[in-house]
Amino acid sequence: MLTGVCVGTDNLAAAGEFYDTVLATVGMHRSMQNDLEIGYAIEGGPNCFWVIKPYNGKHATYGNGTQVIFSAQTKDQVATFHSAALAAGGRNEGAPGQRNYREGYYGAYCRDLDGNKLHVFYVDN
Repeated sequence: MLTGVCVGTDNLAAAGEFYDTVLATVGMHRSMQNDLEIGYAIEGGPNCFWVIKPYNGKHATYGNGTQVIFSAQTKDQVATFHSAALAAGGRNEGAPGQRNYREGYYGAYCRDLDGNKLHVFYVDN
């Protein structure tokens, strides 16, 4: 069972500011922090998303083909997440819109300050 996802950063303070802003759009908040990591959760839930400075002390990298996917409650939330990411210094990887993955699928893509790919989606059933 999957219990969480981590992405690396070389600047924990900047990454924390970015994710505080972006994840608030889908109901997540900073729920834990120390010198090497910040944990995020939904209200009353466990820490399930982490941004960390690599424990081996080396430069943080992102994987080709790797992405972290967040679920939104509405199409507007998808757009707000994407806009917040870009306003906070992230890069666009796909504007909000319908996708042909399955019927009613609406999503957007962006990258965080360290190049980690983020995807947010909503499915209208």
